[in-house]
Parts: sequence; C-alpha cells; structure tokens
Amino acid sequence: MSINTESLSKEPSAIQQRRQANMFLVRLQWLVILLLIAALLWLYMSQLRFERKVNERLQSNEQVVSRLNEMDDRIFAMSQQTLPTPRTVASSQAQNQLDLLRIQIQAADRLLADNNESAAMELLRGLHWQLSQSSNEIAPALTVVIKQSLVKDIERLQARSSQPSPWQLQNIAIQNIQEFLHSYERERPTNATDSTKIPDNNVSLTRRQLMIHEVIMTLNLASQASNMREQEQLVSYLRQARQQLKTLAPQTSQSKTSTNKTSQAANSTNSNNGKVQTKSSPNDITEVIDWLDRLIANAPKPTPLLTTQILDKPKR
Repeated sequence: MSINTESLSKEPSAIQQRRQANMFLVRLQWLVILLLIAALLWLYMSQLRFERKVNERLQSNEQVVSRLNEMDDRIFAMSQQTLPTPRTVASSQAQNQLDLLRIQIQAADRLLADNNESAAMELLRGLHWQLSQSSNEIAPALTVVIKQSLVKDIERLQARSSQPSPWQLQNIAIQNIQEFLHSYERERPTNATDSTKIPDNNVSLTRRQLMIHEVIMTLNLASQASNMREQEQLVSYLRQARQQLKTLAPQTSQSKTSTNKTSQAANSTNSNNGKVQTKSSPNDITEVIDWLDRLIANAPKPTPLLTTQILDKPKR
C-alpha cells in the first residue's frame, strides 16, 4: 500500500512538469516568432532607407544632367540666333567675328548669372587677347572701344571677387534676423493676447510663437531665393515676412517713422548698411522690420557687362 500511495503522489508532479515544459515550449515559440517579425521589420526598414538614398542620388544626378542640358540648349540657341545687319557696311569676315564676339559675351553674362566669376574673367581675358591678334578684322576704332570695355569689366569683376557678394550679405543678414527671432520666440508672453495658448499634440504654443515660426519659415524661403539669385522672389518673401511681423510691432507709428529713415539711409550708404547687418543683430521687432526694409531696398540686381552694352548699341 505504501508503494501505491508513493506512486500516486508522484504522478501529479509529473503532470505539472509536462505542463510546465509545454508552456515553456509555447513561450519559446512565441519568442522565436517575435524575433522573426522584428528581423523582418528591420530588414524592411533597411530596404526603405536604402531605396530612399538611391532615389535621392538619382534625383540629384538628374538635376545636374538637366542643368547641363539646359546650358547646352541655351548655348546652342544663342549660337543659332540671327543678328540684324549693322548700319555700317563691313566685310563678311569682320561681321562673323563681331557676331561670334556677341555670342561669347552672352556666354560671359550667363557665367556671371550662375555666380561663376572666375570663368567669366578668363573668358573676357581670352576675348581681349583675341582682339589683339592680327587675324582680327573688326574696325580698328570699334576694336579699341571693345578692348577698353573688356579691361573695365575685368577690373570690376576682380574688385567684386575680393569682396563678399551682395547675395552673401543678404543671407548673413537673414540668418542674424532668424537667430534673433529664435531667441524672441522662446521668451515668455507679455500680454493677454500673446498668452492665449493653442494646444497641439500636448504642446502649448502661443500665438506670438506661431507667428514668429511662420516668419522664420518665410525667411528660409527668402534665403533659398537668394541662393538661386532670384531677385523678385527674394523681395517678395522679405515683404511677406515684414507684413507678418507688423502684427507683433509694439508701436506701429514709430516703426513706420524709423523705417522711412532707415530706407533713405540704406539708399545713400549701401555698404555701411551691409556692414551693420552682417556684424550685429536686431534688438526688437521694430529693428527687425527696419532690417527687412533695408534688405528690400538693397536687393541685389544683376548688372550687365559694359561690353554687352557696347555691342548692343548697333542693334538698336
């Protein structure tokens, strides 16, 4: 009897062990399944990242290729342009050289538009050397005038290359304004209107902070337009940012008065204003509006070469 009771007492423990073993196997299976799912997700995310990088590289390559194709098309179109006959009667060889010179000057203007001043200066030096050769059959008086204008253009480009570009000064001033706006955005509101909070994903933002954030984004667009040498877009975005900041100005009348004064000073002394904008930062919203007025008044404009103006005169 004692043997039977011992065997009976041992049977439940064996059943419990089997249950525990089964439970352990089930948990192990689920663990393996979860690991496989995690590995598949990791592989999928890695594949997506790889595809995104490849697409970005392909897009950048396509942009470069399309830009080169556009430049080739422009050069080809310029070479195919039919120029009107000049008033003065000239030989066919001299006229061909003059037409080729106009095309080469147009190419120099295009290089300057693309901010490639070094290549433009090399091209102008080559044209000056070309006019000094004995094979030049252009009229001597016109040759002297063109060579003098080429020398002036080269000297002007050399002086401009040793100084910061007006577009760079615009970008530096915009960055200074954005840095001030970032610090101004983090300040506490000072009135009831600013303290009205708008919940967004458990984050409270004041109306003033939202407006400043919009201004910063608009200035980012203005900086991009400056990098692309788009003068009209740059002025448009700067005016839009100024209009947005007018709602935050504490005293509108004083802001308008100081704006008129600084705009007049900006038109008379552009270089001094540029130094102030790049080496200092505004102290309040009113000064930011003044800065924007200066940037709008001193927006860089493309200046054609003197040689281009001289060669265009017979065409008029």
